[in-house]
Amino acid sequence: MSYFDSLIREVADFPKPGVVFRDVTPLLADAGGFARCIDALAEPWQGSEVQAVCGIESRGFIFGAALAQKLHAGFVPLRKPGKLPPPLVEVAYELEYGSDRLQARNDALRPGERTLIVDDVLATGGTLAAAQELVLKLGAELVGASVLIELEALQGRSRWPGATPLHALLRY
Repeated sequence: MSYFDSLIREVADFPKPGVVFRDVTPLLADAGGFARCIDALAEPWQGSEVQAVCGIESRGFIFGAALAQKLHAGFVPLRKPGKLPPPLVEVAYELEYGSDRLQARNDALRPGERTLIVDDVLATGGTLAAAQELVLKLGAELVGASVLIELEALQGRSRWPGATPLHALLRY
C-alpha cells in the first residue's frame, strides 16, 4: 500500500486550519497507479455478484465509475441537490463542516439489486451513512462499501453497520 500512499499528496490547513487534506489528483494522473488502485479496490468484491456501484459526489464518481467497469456492474451517481431531474429520493446528513443532502433518481436501483457504495475518503462517516440509507430507501441490497482512504482518528467506521463489509485501501 505504500505505493498508493506515495501517490497521495498531503496539503496542510486545507480546507481550513488544522485539517490535513489528502489530495488524490497525483494518483489519478498516474495511469498505472490509478489502474492498480482500481484493481485493489475491486479485489474484495470479486465474486460477490455486485450489480450496481453507487459513487458519492464528487470524487466517488471517479473511483466508482472505474470500479463499476472493473466489476461489470452499472454505475449510479449519488448527487448533491440540484443536479438530477425528478423524481428523486433524498437523505439529509451531517458533515464535519455542516450539513448536506444526497439524492438519487427514484428508479436508479432495482429492488434487491446487489449494490456497492464507493467514495474517496471516509472521515466522520456522515456521507457514507447517508449513502447507505439512500441505497436501502431505494430497495437495493447493500453488499458493502469501499473507500480509497480512511481517516481513522475521525472514527467514521463507527457509523457504518457492523455486519456490512467496509473496505479501506489506505488508513491514516
